[in-house]
Amino acid sequence: MVRYRLTVEYDGRGYCGWQRQDNGPTIQQSLEEAAFRLCGAATRVHGSGRTDSGVHALGQVAHLDLPKAYGAATVMKALNAHLRPQPIAVIDAAEVAEDFHARFSAEERSYRYRILNRIARPTLDQGRVWWVARPMEAAVMDEAAQVLVGRHDFSSFRAAECQADSPVKTLSELRVSQVGDEIHVFARARSFLHHQVRNMVGTLALVGDGRWTADRLRAALEARDRSAAGPTAPPDGLYFLRVRFPGETAAPAMAGPLEEAPLEEASLEEDRR
Repeated sequence: MVRYRLTVEYDGRGYCGWQRQDNGPTIQQSLEEAAFRLCGAATRVHGSGRTDSGVHALGQVAHLDLPKAYGAATVMKALNAHLRPQPIAVIDAAEVAEDFHARFSAEERSYRYRILNRIARPTLDQGRVWWVARPMEAAVMDEAAQVLVGRHDFSSFRAAECQADSPVKTLSELRVSQVGDEIHVFARARSFLHHQVRNMVGTLALVGDGRWTADRLRAALEARDRSAAGPTAPPDGLYFLRVRFPGETAAPAMAGPLEEAPLEEASLEEDRR
């Protein structure tokens, strides 16, 4: 068996998230079906994070084992051919050692959340951003966001169905920036609780429009109670941006809507370990 690392980009609309389920199509299922068409054998695809329904990815990382060495370029081209016309693409592939694991080898995950902050609704980006018409202050959101950075009990930002053993996580970075008509929230950590990024964004939005202060955000964190924090932001604006493995550099923080920027965290995940 030969193991391949895949970097995958996808539009999460129309899918029930990453993980294979019985109630609808998923990204994992689509990749496994494409792999079956390539090699003629059932193949398990392991992802580095379980993005939820409607969440997108620019740099999801996965791995799979194939019965022979096809070559990384051939694997990428064949999988993409079998994935068409679905909005899923393997943008990179590489042969890796058999001890590489997309989930367990990962040292850090990063997400970007896009908020379209203007009066006019989105047209081209419908389903790819969270549209908020009321004015928001990115700088105020960024300053308040630093309250959440570090090692904390994130129970206030944890979904009820979260399967993580502990609500304690270390948030390495949380930055908010203005990019044209958009506000971007960048989150970086080793792993996240279920809905943690979306719950943090929903709460920071209250700070951005003046309804909350940084002190209230701190109080919500310290309450360790989901009802103390703000709403869950919709999945539309969340992008699984990048996964860092041993020997690789940290993910970039500030960037445009869909591209990376100079060096400086998501499904949201949301790695549920």
